[in-house]
Parts: sequence; structure tokens; C-alpha cells
Amino acid sequence: MREYFPNVAKVKFEGRDSKNLFAFKYYNPDEVVGDKTMKEHLRYTLSYWHTLTGGGSDPFGSATMLRPWDDAETSIEMAKQRLEASFELMDKLDIEYFAFHDRDIAPEGKTLAESNAILDEIIDYCEELMKKYDKKLLWGTANLFSNPRFVHGASTSCNADIFAFSAAQIKKAMEITKRLGGKNYVFWGGREGYETLLNTDMKLEQDNLARLLKMSVDYAKEIGFEGQFLIEPKPKEPTKHQYDFDVATVMGFLKNYGLDKDFKVNIEANHATLAQHTFQHEVHLARINGILGSLDVNQGDPMLGWDTDQFPTNIYDAVLVMYEVLKNGGIQPGGLNFDAKVRRASFEPEDLFLAYIAGMDTFAKGLQIAQKLLDGEELETFVKERYSSYTEGIGAQIVEGSVGFKELEAYALGNTEIVNKSGRQEMLEGLVNQYIYNS
Repeated sequence: MREYFPNVAKVKFEGRDSKNLFAFKYYNPDEVVGDKTMKEHLRYTLSYWHTLTGGGSDPFGSATMLRPWDDAETSIEMAKQRLEASFELMDKLDIEYFAFHDRDIAPEGKTLAESNAILDEIIDYCEELMKKYDKKLLWGTANLFSNPRFVHGASTSCNADIFAFSAAQIKKAMEITKRLGGKNYVFWGGREGYETLLNTDMKLEQDNLARLLKMSVDYAKEIGFEGQFLIEPKPKEPTKHQYDFDVATVMGFLKNYGLDKDFKVNIEANHATLAQHTFQHEVHLARINGILGSLDVNQGDPMLGWDTDQFPTNIYDAVLVMYEVLKNGGIQPGGLNFDAKVRRASFEPEDLFLAYIAGMDTFAKGLQIAQKLLDGEELETFVKERYSSYTEGIGAQIVEGSVGFKELEAYALGNTEIVNKSGRQEMLEGLVNQYIYNS
């Protein structure tokens, strides 16, 4: 097997003072943080689509990426070379997991039957490489948005033939995910939404989306797939208004259709900011409602209104998100998937390594700081004190449900002085900064 990245050796931890561009400064997989090693906490994952199939094209220009597998003579040979390159990349970066869409890992044929046959051939080879390199599949999914057939959506299409095709494609993707030992299966409805209500039956579309998800649950039981089902929220782009807008919207949808026991969420940072939320907000909301499943760690550009999928380098976001993950007791069976792509001008093969190193170091440092912040208990103590009025007296009675409007009115009439206390937001933000500066 050829070496695709001969200019890069195995990337190792050399510490914060290292000047080696191809070394980890903070990610030490064997370092114990709290009760686990960094590798166990973070469960880093390679995103097959951005890393192996992204070409660097944008609405104003063609592809720029220089990739060692571009010399393949056929699409199937290219798919196999990409697989080989992906496992070399994971091996050299010490990344344990990968994730893919069915159409990332294998080219689409002229018919569904032909596509399935090609997929089987590629998955056979993938299975060999997984055993050779001891790598694991974090999650699989079906691409139900790229092909022109999905112009009106997949399960929410106005065309029943497309619903049937989507179900068949998901069936196959679930089967290969199970075969490869996938820990999760993700649903991302890139086209599941609408552009205008003038031509949309929203009730039927959402009912059909729920029908497809229920069929997925039933089929998972039939084939013995025990992985976690995940829904990935996103508010817009490519569809103007998508039905999985944010975590709160997904929760409401799942409860409305009785699917809340079968699904959790895969939260992407850039999707959170497109919905006008912080990454921490979405992770926190999922955590306190018991549906935090997995994370796509990237970042967007606040000056651009679309999904830029940049590698994460914002230490503040990394600290606060890992703080939530630690409070959740971890992220398993999910992980931290780098749903990120190098910039169009970072077109050399080595840039892939530099981008992953930057992202992996950022979340490794974020984990270290978050653990110290959690151990220090300053934030927990402040929040506990701020809501202490609900632990005694009238507050405790409100929480217990032992009072109603009449009792609360009587209490309010007799309470002649109400005293509020400062929320001290700036102090707390400074406290987080102090942990970052002193780490």
C-alpha cells in the first residue's frame, strides 16, 4: 500500500514549548484528566466528507485542493485510495474513530442497486482497513441531500417515490453501520424543510418525517442494531427553514411524535451559532434534558451568515463545552467529530494534519481547564447560592407544589420588602478567564 503523506511522521505529544508544527502541544492521549484519559474523554473522530472528499470549491471558484489520490483512473479506485489515505491520516494523528455518509465513502451508481453494489465493495475494503489499523466507526448516515432527486426533500418530499427511495437508502446505510460496529447512526435533514409555505403542506411533511424515523427504529430492532440514534439540528442552509432548527425544536418534535426515548442529538457548533445560540447553550440544553448524544466540533465566522465549518481554535468555547460534557458524565457512545474543513487557500496535503492538530490541541486544553473549573466549584457554588431561596420557606413550597395562587397572593401581600442580589456576570466571566490565563 502506498504512503499518501510521506512528509508527515506519526504526530506525537511534545508539550507546550515544542516548536514542531507536526506535534501536539496539549493533546496527550494518555494523560489522566479527572477519572479518564484524554483519549477516553474526547473520542476524537475524523469526518470523512470534509477531510477526504472536500475539494475546496465555493460558489465563486473551482476546487483548489491538492490530494494524493487525484491520480486515480476510476471513481471506485479513487474511493479505495481515499480509504487508504484516511486510515493513514487517522493512524498518524492517533484518531480512533471516523464518521461518514454513504455517498462520501463510495461513488453513486446509475441505479440504487448499482449504488448498493459499489457500496458493498468499498465497505469490504473498509472493514479490512479497520482491522489492520484498529479503528472504529463512531457513526454512519445516509446522504439524502446532494443528489438532484432530493430537490424537494427526502422523507418530507412531496413525491412519495422519493420517500421510498430515502427509506431504502437509510436501510442500506443502517446495515453497513451495524456491520462496521458503528456506535451511533445520525439523521441530518439537509433538505427536510421548506422555502415557502405557499406550496408546502407542513403537517404532512412533519408527519412523514416522523413516520420515517419510526420505521428506522423498527428496522434497527429487526436487524439487531443497538447503536444510538442521533438527530443533528440545523436552522437553515441549504433549506431556508429546516424542521430540525435547534435542540429545543428537536425535543418538541420528538416528544410530539413519541420518539423521545429513541433519539438523542448530535450538536454541531456552527449550526448552533446559525440558530443564534452559543455552542454551550445547545449542549447545556441537551444535557439537562438527557439527550446529549455526540458533538460535531467546529466553528463558524460571525461575520458570515453560512456554515463555514472551520476547525475549532476558540479556547473559550472549548472550555465551556467540555465543562458541560464533564457535567454530563462524558459523551459516550458519541464523541468529538471534527466536522470541519481546511480553508480553500490551505490546499496542500500537510494542511490536513496542521488543522487537526490545532483542533485536537484546542479541545485537549479546553478539557484540562474545564476539569479545573469543575473541581474549583466556584461556578457551582455561585449558582447554588443564587437560587437558594427555593430551598426553604415559600421557595421550597413552590418547588414542592404545595402552594397555589391563593397562598402565593397571601404571602406576597404580607411581604413588604423584596431584595434582589446582583447576578455578577462580569465577575464570573472574569473567573473563567482567570482559569484560562493561569492554566
